Amino acid sequence: MQPVMQPVALLLLCPLAAALSGKGRQRAPLPGWTGGGPRAVPGGSPAPPGERRRLPAAAGRFWHVTDLHWDPDYEAAAGAGQVCPSAGSRAVPAAGPWGSYLCDAPWRLLASAVRAMRNRLQRPDFVLWTGDDTPHVPNEKLGEEKVLHIIENLTSLIKETFPDTKVYAAMGNHDFHPKNQFPGKEHRIYNRTAELWRSWLNDASTPLFRAGAFYSEKLPSPRTRGRMVVLNTNLYYDKNNETAGEEDPGGQFQWLEETLTNASRADEMVYIVGHVPPGFFEKKRGMPWFRSGFNERYLKIVQKHHRVIAAQFFGHHHTDSFRMFYSDTGSPINVMFLAPGVTPWKTTLPGVNNGANNPGIRDMVTYYLNLTRANMMASTWEEEFPTWEEEYRLTEAFQVPDGSLRSMQTVLERISKDPHYLQQYYEFNSVRYDLTQCEEACRVDHVCAIREVDFTKYNECVKTSSSASAIISVRLLFFCLLLGLLSPQQAL
Repeated sequence: MQPVMQPVALLLLCPLAAALSGKGRQRAPLPGWTGGGPRAVPGGSPAPPGERRRLPAAAGRFWHVTDLHWDPDYEAAAGAGQVCPSAGSRAVPAAGPWGSYLCDAPWRLLASAVRAMRNRLQRPDFVLWTGDDTPHVPNEKLGEEKVLHIIENLTSLIKETFPDTKVYAAMGNHDFHPKNQFPGKEHRIYNRTAELWRSWLNDASTPLFRAGAFYSEKLPSPRTRGRMVVLNTNLYYDKNNETAGEEDPGGQFQWLEETLTNASRADEMVYIVGHVPPGFFEKKRGMPWFRSGFNERYLKIVQKHHRVIAAQFFGHHHTDSFRMFYSDTGSPINVMFLAPGVTPWKTTLPGVNNGANNPGIRDMVTYYLNLTRANMMASTWEEEFPTWEEEYRLTEAFQVPDGSLRSMQTVLERISKDPHYLQQYYEFNSVRYDLTQCEEACRVDHVCAIREVDFTKYNECVKTSSSASAIISVRLLFFCLLLGLLSPQQAL
């Protein structure tokens, strides 16, 4: 049963620790998901495998916004079947001016989101924008020009809100026509998007973007010694027929390896940013995003170069989650953060229950908009923006010191073993849209998706966990039957 008040997730504000200047191989903490980012283990104890000791540093912060999915034809006053094309054939009986859970985002919701970002942090170090700008509608309702029109309008919105801020923008699988069909070579949409983002791209990035929609740049602040790598992982999406059968679409894998190798030589830490993540969707068992070969190669690159990768930031899911990466011996080596979407759109994927979300924004803190309440309060003040509320702080909610690799491994262990933390995580996953109980099958789906990005290990995790759950259930049933048989004798 769904809650009466249903919030929507919007953005993610993450802390960034600036690298200290000076010589030597030690590095300052760079961003994880908390105020300190990955850091040295307190008390002088050795750093865990994959996490090198780092010096303290001055903190910085950045926003991460993803999956805006603007529906330009949203009309709250229309009839139930005509509110928004993104609802498809679904009737939309309770649409409001700020949006509906069955529709993609109206402009007012997006404007409210970026306004909330600016009010919370007016001058971030930079902004990550990880794509998916167009509505969930058939290709025939879009076309190249409409896709580019939507990207242009959202680009202007972000530029006007943060005029002096560096933005690292990635394309999502919906930011193309036909959707998902990204080529590993130059294309008109890449060229036009590069023009729209010219003020955000340096001279070296522009030709790379035109050739394949990926690029790399140093972090903007003189306080930092780090690098942002923006990937076009739509090339690896299993719905992309353009790159099926290719070993390295656009040469992006080779370029990524060279970039990470050079960053290591330059003593830089790297943040990897993209839209479609590797691994599996936690809300639908057995549903991957990458083709198998691409997933395996990406995982091997992270394993090989993990010491230079500070963190990874992706979108696509519309949910709030994370992914752990491990060495061949099982030691945790890296973490990927998945930010919730701005659009509240309820997925039409078969088998996904309660697949919507509240719009939200994050800082180490996640902020959200209660969409139901916002629509109820909107009737009188046409120009007033609704309030984005704090949803949770990672450090407080899961009792960890920061968002480092070690802390996120602790979060996973708590979600896996403690029903309280599991339920808390599950409610955060949809930004408090789905408040139903996360039972054992739900726990297996989420824990295995977080723990195993590798296809074979994920399937083993699901199989093993499901078998263990079945054995426990049988033992409990047997125990209850035994109690039932013994109880009359005990009463005599």
